[in-house]
Amino acid sequence: MRHVWTAGALADDDRGPVIEAPSVLFEIAVTSGNDPIIERYGDTDRLALYRRKFSQDTIVPPFKYSYGARIKGQLQWAADLLRAKPYSKSAWISLTTPGEPYDSVPCLIGLAFRIREDALVMTATFRSQNAFTSYLNYLPLADVQAGMAGRLGLGTGPMRVFVDVPHLYLADSTQVLRVMRPAPHHL
Repeated sequence: MRHVWTAGALADDDRGPVIEAPSVLFEIAVTSGNDPIIERYGDTDRLALYRRKFSQDTIVPPFKYSYGARIKGQLQWAADLLRAKPYSKSAWISLTTPGEPYDSVPCLIGLAFRIREDALVMTATFRSQNAFTSYLNYLPLADVQAGMAGRLGLGTGPMRVFVDVPHLYLADSTQVLRVMRPAPHHL
């Protein structure tokens, strides 16, 4: 959020004005729902909704597509590739469909799996992402990574995330500032 807030510029979006920042690549060493920021500011109902979006094959309203349907059918192919070539850099799956309606193109467009140092490393590539609600994607993605690691008999390594257009909606500014505000120190 801080990256978008400090490096971003105003832009338009279908859902209202946003602040858009330059692309970002980062790594999450351990993804956990026990994160104190998520525990304090997260929305457990929305998280449950997003987990269903990532795990069910059917579209979960109010979403226009199912990540579960886009991901699940390709995991076996990626697992088979990594079993045959554990060193491979080719276990990429695409979550887009050529010619799909422009209002249904997913934000998460691809996942890559690699085995490095006896652990499964996953890269998630987003064309766009709301930095305020990004945890709603990262926690279900950690479940996908853990499931894939289990198929391969491996532990999980880091999750790498690339976001081409990280953004914040101006309508969320008050909540964003509350999360970014440093906690008061008690002496």
